[in-house]
Amino acid sequence: MNEIWHGAAAFSAEQAAQAAERAADNLVAACLSAAARGDVGAYFNLGVAFSTGSHGAPCDLIEAHKWFNLAAVGGHCQAQVCRAEIAEEMTAREIANAQRRAREWLNLAARKAA
Repeated sequence: MNEIWHGAAAFSAEQAAQAAERAADNLVAACLSAAARGDVGAYFNLGVAFSTGSHGAPCDLIEAHKWFNLAAVGGHCQAQVCRAEIAEEMTAREIANAQRRAREWLNLAARKAA
């Protein structure tokens, strides 16, 4: 049986994978929570997660572009580069959809702040 030892406890590969999945879900949830507070770094991290399909997020270039766009508007220089890179792989319609989603996020945040 494949086991991973951590401290005094042994975990099967399946248990370790489940723990990693829960940690990834928690990371995305934490980033979404921080993004709701306007955290530019969280916007960028969500862009990375969606552009790579990592940390429990599906690979979704529209969502990735949305988050990179929000980070770029907030002054995150690397987000500007990442947004441009993934835009090269997207259609004009997909980019427009991503921009619409970013505007919706900003409008929702503005309403919550009011």
